[in-house]
Amino acid sequence: CCSTPPTSPSVHPFGFSRTGMRGPHSASTGGRPGGPAVGASGQPELWTRAAPREHCREHAFEFDVARTRFGRGVLAEVGATAASMGLRRVGIITDSVVSELPFFHRALDGLTAAGVEACVFAEAQIEPTDRSFVLAAEWAREVRPDGFVSVGGGSAIDTAKAANLFSTHPPPGGLGDFLHYVNAPVGEAATPPGPLRPHIACPTTSGTGSEGTGYAICDITSLGVKTALANRVLKPTLALVDPLTTHHLPQSVVAAAGMDVVMHAAESFTARPFSARPLGPDGSDRPLNQGQNPWSDIGCRETLAIAGRFFARALTDPTDFAAREAMHWAATLAGTALNNAGTALPHGCSYPISGGVKASPHKRYTPASGYSNRAGTQSAKGGASGSSDQRGESTEQASSLLPHGYAVAVMAPSAFLTTAAGSPARHHEAAMLLGSKGTGATHPCPEESGGLLADELIALMRLAGDCPLGLRELGFTEADVPAMVQGTIIQQRVLSVVPVEVDEAVLSATFRRALDGYR
Repeated sequence: CCSTPPTSPSVHPFGFSRTGMRGPHSASTGGRPGGPAVGASGQPELWTRAAPREHCREHAFEFDVARTRFGRGVLAEVGATAASMGLRRVGIITDSVVSELPFFHRALDGLTAAGVEACVFAEAQIEPTDRSFVLAAEWAREVRPDGFVSVGGGSAIDTAKAANLFSTHPPPGGLGDFLHYVNAPVGEAATPPGPLRPHIACPTTSGTGSEGTGYAICDITSLGVKTALANRVLKPTLALVDPLTTHHLPQSVVAAAGMDVVMHAAESFTARPFSARPLGPDGSDRPLNQGQNPWSDIGCRETLAIAGRFFARALTDPTDFAAREAMHWAATLAGTALNNAGTALPHGCSYPISGGVKASPHKRYTPASGYSNRAGTQSAKGGASGSSDQRGESTEQASSLLPHGYAVAVMAPSAFLTTAAGSPARHHEAAMLLGSKGTGATHPCPEESGGLLADELIALMRLAGDCPLGLRELGFTEADVPAMVQGTIIQQRVLSVVPVEVDEAVLSATFRRALDGYR
């Protein structure tokens, strides 16, 4: 069991040999078996003409980084920044709670002072749907801004991406043809015909890292699953990341968002390496989710180390602003990493869960301070008809909304036990970065590596307090496993970078293990 060697100490953490140039295609990157990316000469097969292109493995990776400004107070610079970009009329997309907060009004004042007209759409839906994306796009077509500013969590930022895409380049069938741009095989994955309008993203929670990605996530209501719009053109033009916006977040938001940060880094770090991908027809079509690579490793390792040091502090002490600011930086790093590697099995399994929660969890998941529940507490105008106190407890009964970070977390321990066989050394390293003391084994086997990582995640889930520790807490039973499997198997965008072969039997075992959970 314990004969699988970890990464050789003679190999640089990014896959380059310390004693000779082996390159990022080194076997030390882990991953599932496949034809080598390089020939005996050390050169890519394509260069040596050892095989035609369609039979070659990938020999290059591409990284795309959002222009980012990070620091206390940078949100106040949004007006001058928008004006410097030539914007005169911007569409601000936010939600009904953030639109009432002081920092949002300071941003509005800055736009006014800079001579930039601000049209506000405060109806971004928490955990967006295809319908809420279309509503924002319809608004944008009416307002006709020359750029967008998003202020809020990942839901607001993703809504702005969708509004920008669908209002700038409407699908041939109109806005009703929503699946035109949705990733395959759920949708048609059409490539936008041109660039989008400028978008300044201002994240106020420490979770999705959406300010640095080309993804916009939503529920497809007709299918009951989450999926994505995924294209590099969706990446915001500029991110203004102000850690001061996190100081007064409710603990429930800190917890759910922080779990998402950890999963982004752990999944991208343990994903199938980019060099295991088949080479495309030409170099212009490399996907965002290209797999683990030396660039994404930089952000993943740092994110996991930050989370190992600060996330527990952020979860247990609401006055520890240094921990909250560190997690805000970690969210930005993890977003950049996942944008160039991709999330994997935990996210893939979470999508049918998010769309299918059918019993109120042991604690009702209505995000705090009025972060409104899409199913039962939003009015037609997007305002919250219910309210929440600073503890995140709803003051009236709400239907079940599971925050995205918790939907991923509840599947993550089981999913990493499944994937550890594909990259045991990386699962082990991820656990150690999060704070695991290890088992003492020189060469930990997949079961040990996956178990170590699962244990670290379960400990964080328990600290979160209201994170579900099993699918039964969310109303799922054995009878739901086939539907959850089918809701995952269509998520080929994320399954393509899972480091083990995934079929219905593997998914069924993963969901069944998560049913009874980790208590």
